[in-house]
Amino acid sequence: MQTEAKMSRRDVLLAAMIVVGFVVFQIGANWQEGPGVIAAILGLAVALGAVGTFIYDNVSKKRVDTETGSDVPEPAVARFLFHHTNAAPIWLAVRLYVGVSWLVAGLEKATGSPSWLSSGIPLRGFWTNAAKIPAAPGRAAITYDWYRTFIQFMLDNHWDTWFAKVICLGEILVGIGLICGGLVGIAAFFGVLMNMSFMLAGSASTNPVLFTLGILLIMAWQVAGYWGLDRFLLPLLGAPWKPGILIHRGQAPRLGASGTAGD
Repeated sequence: MQTEAKMSRRDVLLAAMIVVGFVVFQIGANWQEGPGVIAAILGLAVALGAVGTFIYDNVSKKRVDTETGSDVPEPAVARFLFHHTNAAPIWLAVRLYVGVSWLVAGLEKATGSPSWLSSGIPLRGFWTNAAKIPAAPGRAAITYDWYRTFIQFMLDNHWDTWFAKVICLGEILVGIGLICGGLVGIAAFFGVLMNMSFMLAGSASTNPVLFTLGILLIMAWQVAGYWGLDRFLLPLLGAPWKPGILIHRGQAPRLGASGTAGD
């Protein structure tokens, strides 16, 4: 699944710069004042510069095997980013950014007044505004009629009473999964699913950015959590097409025609 390689001191330094740069960027972006803008720009510049240097070092020094066995060769940069464990620090920074965003959003819903865990009123208000069709020349929040019909169906059947809890807990779980690096591909998938749902309902906010980063995390599922729990979980669980250690241990020996195991 993954191409493993040892990291040099330079790699470790660049990895640290990537993470620190993204952390400074996030702090500056949330500061919302003059110094915050400067911090956000500097943090992003440091992170992107380190990412570019990191990729250049690994690709230019031929540390990445570009042979994929496919009729169409895969670019070395793509091979490095999505299949090489040395790219894990880049995805760690992306995971932290996306994961913290989801975790904060979920906790705000859980601790707000009223809490999404105890009341569906906030979600019902969101759905009601989304499904509303204003008088001309105003434009409705929802572009697709089928999705407006679906929202109205949920409103009519009072799904908000339990769906609010699903969204709140889902955001928290996605955030924890991405931050800890556990089953990153699955966590990112459900995050992307929520982003798409919010965008279909007419809410932009941070959803386009989180959606894009989530898709990239899904593509990099093999290595995105290597600096996290997936380093241990993926070898144990494996994938549907290649069971891991736990699955193999749980399988009974296969008997051949002669009645002996392993035939």
